[in-house]
Amino acid sequence: MMAYSEDHIALAAEYALGTLDADERAQVETMMSVDKEFTAMVEAWQQKLGVLNQMVGSVEPRPEVWDRIKTAIGHSEQQGPLLLPDAPPPPANDVIAQPVPVDGSNVIQLSARARRWRNVATATTAIAAALIAMVATQVYAPDRLPDGLRPKVRTQVVEVKTTVVPPPSGQFVALLQKDSASPAFILTVDATSKNFTVRRVGATPEPGKSFELWLVSDKLPGARSLGVIGGNDFTTRPALAAYDTDTVNKATYAVTLEPEGGSPTGVATGPIVFTGKLIEAVPPAAPAK
Repeated sequence: MMAYSEDHIALAAEYALGTLDADERAQVETMMSVDKEFTAMVEAWQQKLGVLNQMVGSVEPRPEVWDRIKTAIGHSEQQGPLLLPDAPPPPANDVIAQPVPVDGSNVIQLSARARRWRNVATATTAIAAALIAMVATQVYAPDRLPDGLRPKVRTQVVEVKTTVVPPPSGQFVALLQKDSASPAFILTVDATSKNFTVRRVGATPEPGKSFELWLVSDKLPGARSLGVIGGNDFTTRPALAAYDTDTVNKATYAVTLEPEGGSPTGVATGPIVFTGKLIEAVPPAAPAK
């Protein structure tokens, strides 16, 4: 890649700014036609400085402004040549000092270089100010910018998880007993989940025997085992989930005395010692309005 001097860089920047005279522009265009790298440098300056065109819209002068310009041009008088007074002739005896030629090329080059870099510095400052203004406009007033410069709207989907607390369900209770004076177990059924809990009250287990709970309904061909009642005070099981609500609520619940571990055949083999039917103890909560 060719190394360019500061003059070349400043010349490319001024060409992009449009501040060169006709001869200098012709010089730059000639260099661009034979040097692709210099052309790329000019195009880079044009892209940097092109931000100013996007930030400032075109303004059409008012008609009266053009009229004033035309009037001023039409009434201007051509200025005559400037005549200098003749210099007095030197005295006859004086020696005329010959002017010493001064090489002004360095002065011209330094002046041109300083002018170019002043123009580049001015343009850079203008770009920085334009960028600051554009950023501020994007933040505080994006609607004022052209469509291409407006910041993209970011949409963020936020998922809000809420915990739904189900309303209290109805509760059904049955006293499993021989008679009203001797309750043995309390059976509680949740109407929604159909889970049931057996609470031991007065029943006394016999050695080598187990109490087994059964569901008896005229909708079923025979009694269905709900499992052995454990030796603890509470026994909880989800065995009623296989039956519909009407069957669960209207069935008779019976307890038989079976061999230890329950009936070996799946059919009640021992005597029925306690029975009972469900009644609604807690109604379900009314739906919220």
